[in-house]
Amino acid sequence: MPDDRPLLTIAHSPDPDDAFMWRALGDLDAGLEPTIDTGRFRFRAVPADIETLNARALERGDLDLTAVSYHVYPHIADRYAITSCGSSMGEGYGPKLVAREPMNAAEILERDLRVARPGRLTTASLTLRLMLGAEPRALDLPFDQVIDAVLSGRADAGLVIHEGQLTYPEAGLRLVADLGAWWKSETGLPLPLGANVVRRDLEDRHGSGTLAEVAAILRRSIERGLDRLDENIEAAHAFGRGVTLEQTREFVRLYVSDRTLDLGPEGERGVAELLGRAAAAGLLPNAGPIDVVRPAPD
Repeated sequence: MPDDRPLLTIAHSPDPDDAFMWRALGDLDAGLEPTIDTGRFRFRAVPADIETLNARALERGDLDLTAVSYHVYPHIADRYAITSCGSSMGEGYGPKLVAREPMNAAEILERDLRVARPGRLTTASLTLRLMLGAEPRALDLPFDQVIDAVLSGRADAGLVIHEGQLTYPEAGLRLVADLGAWWKSETGLPLPLGANVVRRDLEDRHGSGTLAEVAAILRRSIERGLDRLDENIEAAHAFGRGVTLEQTREFVRLYVSDRTLDLGPEGERGVAELLGRAAAAGLLPNAGPIDVVRPAPD
């Protein structure tokens, strides 16, 4: 019999931790069957570079669920709410500023150095701006071109995210600053990097309680990934670039944590602190209270 359940799009970065989180939902286009009960919904995966997803959320807002950088949330809060599960949080670690030669972060502004960064809208770029206290001279590139830009001399330093956080030493680059470590020393809080958001109008389209219902499905997907850890890490490895299976395992362990299952009070404080500091610096509009959708109870 044909499956006529409503189809929801879920967009994510093409990196191992996002692929790990949502694998259990299946993928209609790829012919992958879900490995959990997805209730009255089916899902279609839409993998895309995070800066592409940021721009799409800002300009079109058409995806039912999507990964976005926390940087853009204040601009889309009228259309999307944050789900309590699915965030990427840096627990004293995060995006890394790297360079060919030894330097300190202050030299970026003092010497007017060019920084290759993975898009203006990424949380990494926002956090670097907060750390430096001013906007650096920037070269915006897809995240997987940042390391090459530094190696070739197109940029003096680079801001690496995703698996580049693990592979930059192999490329011969040096650490200038770990933005997650800086944030932890400044605030004592985790650094919120990527959010998973859901369109608020799902309630109008599919009935009251739909947001909490969908959030519960997402949580089950992450739990299934953790329950079948080795199997799902091997599958997520296909989304890595130039990494070993053990590096994929390390990356997933870093960014699929207890706070990925639920932001919790400390995670929400981290979000409020980041967006509040950015608003106070005139970099973002005031996001107001952080609106988080939690799963419906079983």
